[in-house]
Amino acid sequence: MATYSIGDVERREVLAMLAVLAASAVVPSRIADAQTGLQRTPGQILGPFYPLKPLPATSDLTRVPGRPGRAQGQVLNVMGRVLNLAGQPLREATVEVWQANAQGRYTHPSDTNPAPLDPNFDGSAILKTDAEGRYRFKTIKPAAYPAGPTLIRPAHIHFQVTGREDRLVTQLYFAGDPHNAADPFLNSAGRKELLIMPLLEPTAEFEPDSKLVRFDIVVYKG
Repeated sequence: MATYSIGDVERREVLAMLAVLAASAVVPSRIADAQTGLQRTPGQILGPFYPLKPLPATSDLTRVPGRPGRAQGQVLNVMGRVLNLAGQPLREATVEVWQANAQGRYTHPSDTNPAPLDPNFDGSAILKTDAEGRYRFKTIKPAAYPAGPTLIRPAHIHFQVTGREDRLVTQLYFAGDPHNAADPFLNSAGRKELLIMPLLEPTAEFEPDSKLVRFDIVVYKG
């Protein structure tokens, strides 16, 4: 793995995010002990690379309108349900997603990672859940990337879910990533296993070479 350095701005962002983690670690989680057995999906940092421009309403992040090519990388079909602690689906919840590309770089002016941009990948979308709380989108598997002098963030996809009463910011991680064990943000989660999902083989409706990821998201009320 190559060694990268970050500027003062990026270093301050990392330190600020670590401070947020330390403060959030003391928030009680007893509300999660609902009779359904469901537990609220752990919150994660918003991060410094939330998109500056409006998120496109699309379920296919592998293509950019007006560009002929397709994004580089392993195609993922990400799907799941948004539920509350009572197990009720959240209809018409807003699901925002954003991520780095297959080289570990965000399409964001503040990202100083020297990895190349992908002209066919913007890496963000806004979705709505259906009547059963379901969401679904196609993307590519992001890569790990440097976030400090000694910190490599594991591959992840950011989510922000907004219902009528609740808003949850979290991240989806991938089983087997060698950087999961040392990531301070992932390991701040009381139930981090709720954020780490395996790559599954696709069902018949998907591309044969793609992978499937199921990620259910649970909020308090909805």
